[in-house]
Amino acid sequence: MRLFAAVLPPQAVVAELAAEVDRLRGLPGASRLRWTGRDGWHFTLAFYGEVAEERVPELSRRLERAAHRHGPFGLRLAGGGRFDRAVVWVGADGGLEVMRRLADSAAAAARRTGLSMDEHRAYAPHLTIARNRTHANLRPYVDALADFESSPWTVEQLCLVCSNLPTGGVVGERPRYETVAAWPLGT
Repeated sequence: MRLFAAVLPPQAVVAELAAEVDRLRGLPGASRLRWTGRDGWHFTLAFYGEVAEERVPELSRRLERAAHRHGPFGLRLAGGGRFDRAVVWVGADGGLEVMRRLADSAAAAARRTGLSMDEHRAYAPHLTIARNRTHANLRPYVDALADFESSPWTVEQLCLVCSNLPTGGVVGERPRYETVAAWPLGT
């Protein structure tokens, strides 16, 4: 199973982001980008990659413990940016320090389970909305996101998500995401 730990925005916030993305898709050159679907919008805390089925129960136990060590926190989508010329993302505002600690705990849970986290990087909260298929200039999208803010919400759970990669060979087909488990934050 291809797994990652994540924070998922509530549907009302997803709807707000969808309206903003619709506006961005109206910008010149937007068809040159591959836009992510709203069902895939999430903040990845720790990416685990392929995890053997027999390791999932232990990983789940450790993630549950990690969730209980961190209380709920406020968050909102805010602004945006890009990673080089490859990705356009929406940022976050609010309890970012709590979210970073939660991300660190999610990575530690994997290491204690025996999963390799060699490629784990310092946590940078972002929600990917588009990938660059060509050499399109991403600056107009970043500029358009500068004043974007969603309604605030309280993050109340840590989720373990399975990413099912496309297998059909269909152009534009996206991964399907399935929440495998979720644990409330705090005790």
